[in-house]
Amino acid sequence: MSTIRLTAAQAMVKWLSVQMTEEGERFIEGVWAIFGHGNVAGLGEALHGIGQALPTWRGQNEQTMAHTAIAYAKTMKRRRAMAVTSSIGPGATNMVTAAALAHVNRIPLLLIPGDVFANRAPDPVLQQVEDFDDGTVSANDCFRPVSRYFDRISRPEQILTALPRALRVMTDPANCGPVTLAFCQDTQAEAYDYPVEFFEPKVWYIARPEPDARELAAAVAAIKAAKKPLIVAGGGVIYSGAEDSLLAFAHQHNIPLVETQAGKGAVDWEEPLHFGTPGVTGTACGNKLAAEADLVIGIGTRFADFTTGSWTVFSAPGRKILSINVHGYDASKRGAMALVSDAKVALEKISAALGGQRFADPDFAARDAWYAAVDGLIAPPTGNELPSDVQVIGAVQRNTGKSSIVMSAAGTMPGALHTILRNAKGGYHMEYGFSCMGYEIAGALGVKMARPEADVVCMLGDGSYMMANSELATAVMMGVPFTVVLTDNRGFGCINRLQKATGGAPFNNLLRDSYHVNTANIDFAAHAGSMGANVVKAGSIADLEAAMQDAKSATIPTVIVIDTDPMPGTGAGGSWWEVAVPEVSVRAEVRMARDGYEAAVKKQALVN
Repeated sequence: MSTIRLTAAQAMVKWLSVQMTEEGERFIEGVWAIFGHGNVAGLGEALHGIGQALPTWRGQNEQTMAHTAIAYAKTMKRRRAMAVTSSIGPGATNMVTAAALAHVNRIPLLLIPGDVFANRAPDPVLQQVEDFDDGTVSANDCFRPVSRYFDRISRPEQILTALPRALRVMTDPANCGPVTLAFCQDTQAEAYDYPVEFFEPKVWYIARPEPDARELAAAVAAIKAAKKPLIVAGGGVIYSGAEDSLLAFAHQHNIPLVETQAGKGAVDWEEPLHFGTPGVTGTACGNKLAAEADLVIGIGTRFADFTTGSWTVFSAPGRKILSINVHGYDASKRGAMALVSDAKVALEKISAALGGQRFADPDFAARDAWYAAVDGLIAPPTGNELPSDVQVIGAVQRNTGKSSIVMSAAGTMPGALHTILRNAKGGYHMEYGFSCMGYEIAGALGVKMARPEADVVCMLGDGSYMMANSELATAVMMGVPFTVVLTDNRGFGCINRLQKATGGAPFNNLLRDSYHVNTANIDFAAHAGSMGANVVKAGSIADLEAAMQDAKSATIPTVIVIDTDPMPGTGAGGSWWEVAVPEVSVRAEVRMARDGYEAAVKKQALVN
């Protein structure tokens, strides 16, 4: 057996550089790195040596580097991914939030935090977390509950098994998610005689699991027996590449559809059978269909509480749920009729079995009325008042097209965009599984790296901007252009509205309602400009629209700041969302909200 002598770190990056997709591209496109004493000597030397065979990029924060990697993999429909490496201690734990985000959203991400010395000779090293009762524990054990696969590399030969296991998980459509390989720093530098054949290129195929014949027959029978079926399209449709199959299925059988946050963009909004969105951030026409449906056909959705209106939206007497999902855990939720299968395969097999069966037309008039109502909501202000966030979305709507991708993550924007935005197929990117503030700018960088030809528009509020903005500087330095629309409502406007809706007094959300000695006067335009971005402070919706047009030809990010009114919500659509209201309060508003809460809870369907 021929061998090659390499350090464990050199062997790791050499192996990663030859793991290929079916299209002949690297599955791990590159590595985001912030070096410290846990990875600079070992992995740092190895990454420098591998060069452009496995590119290395430098970010500003470990969490946001990982967010960029997640956004890239999400945009690539999980067909490609990135790795992120950090030092031990705070560099590693900074990535735990990103690991949780990838875990919730089922996105492939390779995390390689440095770890303590395997030989323990210099213990405790700088930044080492010591467990008084377990000598095997380090800070990296924080990754265990938020990783699909966790391993600690404490011997150089362990990568021979750990690395293939890692890629198997990342390319598994059912178990896809983040992998953490905690890499002991002395092990990184230790040499070993590795088999040459270990470094031969390998192609990783994304499987398409076939449905069980009995589950398929039951699913077909359920659809045949339905009178008013409704499709709920989730992210699994997109990751399966089943968008065209979904549309063909809907057309052939005349079944209307709605899209979840992860599924939005599977179908162009102009499709007549597309009734928008369901649940808390649902369209009026979509929720009307949800309330009438006797069979809810979930395709690649987790049926999260926003989709189901905390299980109050699908309210027709005797309604059933058919859940088509690649993982049995998701397919079987709430006692649903499960069809464990790849979405594309399932849709095509079901359609063939249904033959020419077609259902009655949905209420197209309700769809038309919804979009007519939205036209009024997104129109520019007629006076000198501050625009609402929805009116800002209207401006973005008018200045984006078929090649645009509008993205966001937390706060007001996810709900408003999900309900209001009219996007083309593939034109929507939302991180709402974890609803992580601070994902937005880093995510926009990842989206643009995945889709360099697209017009990428990142929408976020001042609260999210303050949490994480440093990858804006990275995008400037790397020459990756995208447009940031920053709405400044002077605080956490979305949660302020929720606080008031549950009877609470405005408190600690808007800056004016928070403790301070000096009045907040944050100049977001100046801040973004200091990182090298193009900056526009828009004084009106017209200014915003003009700046968006100019940004399309920019070679670096453009940040457009506009002041907005924090009080209005979307003003249309939506459903109840369960947020527990205190049973006892001195506030009459809280007691009234509690009465409403108790009435709504009674409408929940606790079992299917």
